[in-house]
Amino acid sequence: MEFVVKIVSVAVGGACGAVARYLINVSPLAAIFAKFPLPTFFINVVGSFLVGFLVVLLADKLIVSENLRLALIVGFLGAFTTFSTFELELFELSKEREYVIALIYLIVSILIGFVGIISGVMLAKRL
Repeated sequence: MEFVVKIVSVAVGGACGAVARYLINVSPLAAIFAKFPLPTFFINVVGSFLVGFLVVLLADKLIVSENLRLALIVGFLGAFTTFSTFELELFELSKEREYVIALIYLIVSILIGFVGIISGVMLAKRL
């Protein structure tokens, strides 16, 4: 029964993360740049920050159930972050011969995503 609760926790978190990702993709944020995939970039940076923040906060700072950690980190952030979409967008940009935009997108996504992880960890450690 405990295993079923864990599965349900991940599923509920995943459903919420998928809906949050969808809402960002249909928001006015999506229309700001014509070619640069800003919503996915935003999702990946915010997701990176939240992973770093929640891993420290929920493991070191707060006493929470394993089910809540699973729901938030594995479920919500697993569905919310969009690495596979990121890869597909890079492929599409390359296919359209938008090599400079693809390279910029690749570099800033990885670098700023990494900064997001570090920032989340540092903020959580200060709490």
